[in-house]
Amino acid sequence: MADNAKRAVAILERLKAEYPKTKHYINFTNTLELLVATILSAQTRDTVVNGLTPALFAKYKTANDYANASLDELTEMVAGVTYFGNKAKYIKEACAMIDADFDGKVPGTMKELTSLPGVGRKSANAILIHGFNVIEGIAVDTHVIRLSNRMALTKESNPDKIEKDLKAIVPQSYWKTITSLMKDHGRAVCGTKPKCESCVVSSLCPKVGV
Repeated sequence: MADNAKRAVAILERLKAEYPKTKHYINFTNTLELLVATILSAQTRDTVVNGLTPALFAKYKTANDYANASLDELTEMVAGVTYFGNKAKYIKEACAMIDADFDGKVPGTMKELTSLPGVGRKSANAILIHGFNVIEGIAVDTHVIRLSNRMALTKESNPDKIEKDLKAIVPQSYWKTITSLMKDHGRAVCGTKPKCESCVVSSLCPKVGV
């Protein structure tokens, strides 16, 4: 465990140096926009989400607006994302709960967020980290799943179990940025066909499954 923790830190230090301007790629200006965009982002490219949210955010500004929206119209506005019908329903239902149970404000705890339709632990972590600056977990997306397994930081495929493994070896100071660092590296180098010859962490990576 100790050796793996040292290796994890060394990997993240190199990724931090390689991607110094890493950031959260979803565009938002408040926690409600972040919630809506995060629901839309599941299994969908950030660029697709960012392409349709300006019109969405201009039309719907409060949880009450979404709760009272026409489901057909909302569905049409988010039709560019995967599973758009389900996501439109989740947004409408989640915002109805926020309006009724949380005084129209997006809640700021893991328990409350995961009680909302369409919000799992990964999404809740992203909302807490980027919307409330509350760092109590790691948002495990597809890049984190692929890279953490390839780097032998976990053997799990379940996101919740991967998060538990990573939290045990990654210092909390990295919990906020590990997702975006791995996303940057996954897009640039460590995709489904990794470019190991040009990878800054190649010497630290067992290359599991490559």
